[in-house]
Amino acid sequence: MKKVITYGTYDLLHQGHINLLRRAKELGDYLIVGVTNDNFDRERGKLNVCNNVLERVEAVRSTGLADQIIIEDYFGQKIDDIQKYEVDIFAIGSDWEGKFDYLKEFCEVVYLPRTEGISSTMLRDEQQQVVKVGIVGCGLIAQRFVPEASFVGGVQIIGVYDIETKVGEVFASHHKLEHTYTSYESLLKDVDAVYIATPHLSHYELTKQALLAKKHVLCEIPLVLEEPQARELYDIAEKQGVVLMEANKTAHCPAFNHLMVMIKSGVIGEVVDIEASLSRLLPDRTRREFDATQAGGSMYESAVYPLLPIFRLLGTDYKDLSFYSRMENGVDVYTKGVMYYPTAVCSFKLGLGVKTEGNLVISGTKGYAIVEAPWWKTDYFELRYEDLNQNKKFFYKWDGEGLRYEIQEWMLCILNRRFSSARLRPHESIAMAGVMQQFTERKNFMEI
Repeated sequence: MKKVITYGTYDLLHQGHINLLRRAKELGDYLIVGVTNDNFDRERGKLNVCNNVLERVEAVRSTGLADQIIIEDYFGQKIDDIQKYEVDIFAIGSDWEGKFDYLKEFCEVVYLPRTEGISSTMLRDEQQQVVKVGIVGCGLIAQRFVPEASFVGGVQIIGVYDIETKVGEVFASHHKLEHTYTSYESLLKDVDAVYIATPHLSHYELTKQALLAKKHVLCEIPLVLEEPQARELYDIAEKQGVVLMEANKTAHCPAFNHLMVMIKSGVIGEVVDIEASLSRLLPDRTRREFDATQAGGSMYESAVYPLLPIFRLLGTDYKDLSFYSRMENGVDVYTKGVMYYPTAVCSFKLGLGVKTEGNLVISGTKGYAIVEAPWWKTDYFELRYEDLNQNKKFFYKWDGEGLRYEIQEWMLCILNRRFSSARLRPHESIAMAGVMQQFTERKNFMEI
């Protein structure tokens, strides 16, 4: 039996893909088709893919041309696959002419003529729905949003609104935006979606107003500080048929998502302990982060990050939660939280005036995972075992500020009418707000 293998993203499967698969099939007796997974596409800079990997696999299967479909998820896998499946011929489109000659050491390499006049890129350009986005707030994170959004297809930033009009004008001029709005209402009339990057206490009203106007919302962390408010906002979004996402960039980080999937698959056994820490030393105590009237403090500023792996791996049904904080002028400059589950215990440490190690450690019955600081924007993690020979290191690409990953997911949810992301479910976001509320109410709280 002569085996042929080919690879592709197969986004928006079209006649050109089908023609190439048919030509590859004709080269032998058995065709293996490698479909790139979502994380691998992101690592290669493909942020505009419209169909997720399951949809793309199903599209290839529906052609009836593939005898076997595999997932490609790392660089160098082609050599491994050729050897593993005893492949005779590697086939790829002629637009890659010469790029895969290095595989000739392992099998025959054939470059197939591609169908002119059609490609996934052309289809995306033709079918791409443009989402008009307005920015609310001109702080540091908003400054990063504009250049990061340029890497994601379908985003058109219309303009900006800030309560200080002059600040908005400077922002718009710097980023070459067409409009500076003097009212939130006028911005909402011109856009399909808003990115809210204002101080914490304004999130609830601004998000609610946008949702009621049937606008999609990406709101910076924390979404809100009370569980009932979070629940209300997600309920409104569902009723209005729009997407509400909390802008937790770690939730969409390729390395973090792969780590979560691996741990859920049992690579370190049953999870019994999670430790996560995140801290910054901010010497200027006049900043907003140290102002109790503006919801300053390490909990409100950063808690959503360590809560993410805890809720993703153990769920939101914890049985007990205790806080231990160092307070200064009504603001926690350091907080340690301890969460109890029936089968596990978790802890997180947060600081604005205290420095911690900044690691994420997930302990299991077979081994443990460690992500070095800064784990919340990691490009590397390691699995460690009793037998050191089993230890494995994983490296991933982290592009720019990382915001492009969450922006891409937001756009995909909007364009594909998926009203929540599997990377941060509404009930997880609501549970995070519930933790904030418990801290505000000082439940199970001890000052140190």
